[in-house]
Amino acid sequence: MISNQILQTTIEGIKNITRIDLCVSDTDGKILATTLNEPEIKEELILAFVESPADSQVISGFQFFKVFDDHQMEYVLLAKGNSDDVYMVGKLASFQIQNLLVAYKERFDKDNFIKNLLLDNLLLVDIYNRAKKLHIDTNIRRVVYIIETQHEKDSNALEMVRSLFAGKTKDFITAVDEKNIIVVKEVKQNESNEEMEKLAKVIVDMLNTEVMTKVHVAYGTVVNELKEVSRSYKEAKLALNVGKIFYSDKNVVAYSNLGIGRLIYQLPLSLCQMFITEIFDGRSPDEFDDETLSTINKFFENSLNVSETSRQLYIHRNTLVYRLDKLQKSTGLDLRVFEDAITFKIALMVVKYMRYMEKQDH
Repeated sequence: MISNQILQTTIEGIKNITRIDLCVSDTDGKILATTLNEPEIKEELILAFVESPADSQVISGFQFFKVFDDHQMEYVLLAKGNSDDVYMVGKLASFQIQNLLVAYKERFDKDNFIKNLLLDNLLLVDIYNRAKKLHIDTNIRRVVYIIETQHEKDSNALEMVRSLFAGKTKDFITAVDEKNIIVVKEVKQNESNEEMEKLAKVIVDMLNTEVMTKVHVAYGTVVNELKEVSRSYKEAKLALNVGKIFYSDKNVVAYSNLGIGRLIYQLPLSLCQMFITEIFDGRSPDEFDDETLSTINKFFENSLNVSETSRQLYIHRNTLVYRLDKLQKSTGLDLRVFEDAITFKIALMVVKYMRYMEKQDH
């Protein structure tokens, strides 16, 4: 069904050209859009016209028209006046709305097809048959982006994303749940990973600036056939979840750049708990005080370089060495030793993963 805003914009545009007032109602007599300043049409007149066999009729100074979609009446259009010019404008307006119905129906059908494709709800034969009917290419390169918004059913964000891809007939924008906008985008042969990353950042910046909402964008790998689009979607979903846990400072995450986070995310929680118990003897690394944690993180950021870490923390080198010695005594791990540093880094990531999964269960 066409939105009331689209109907209003359409009849206002026609009135600006013809200077003839128009009104659109549903088949129950409810006014959906009008250019009249005050309501001049009685509901019973519309209902009487709906029940009549006529497709058009003059009633109380208005031309009445029925608007059909596949022989099913969808709207009643009224044009103010009873002259031949008014009749012609009314017929043109009815024709325009009928064309809008066809266009929106096709868009709705494509939207449903893409949703079912992403969710693996289609048999292989159905994918190709329906794609052919909907004039969707099956053998072009595509990638799936997931845009997670702050608010559920963020229609402003959805429309803004649609406007960004307006005119690109081989791209599809849809939503499969309350907070995520999905973009199935065509990828040209010469497009690189850098360009896909750049587009993700453009989406983030645009929504942050225009809609004033912070978003996270994740995307999968490029697939070569329509039947593989669901794989790219699953990859993007995984990237979004892994990004929230391990790379919370990033608002763009690619499936191809998940690193060790990809492995940890797929570990069973029981195995994670055994690992933490084995390494820290029941103590969790996230129980350390803020000073210790910031020291550890900065040490890792600087590739275990004591001099550079102490400089960035604005502390004496000996102070940093003291903190590292203290940590070694409490954990048995010396972060200046590469193997111990790797163990500690993985442990921090495992704990992040465990805390995230615990929150999801509550």
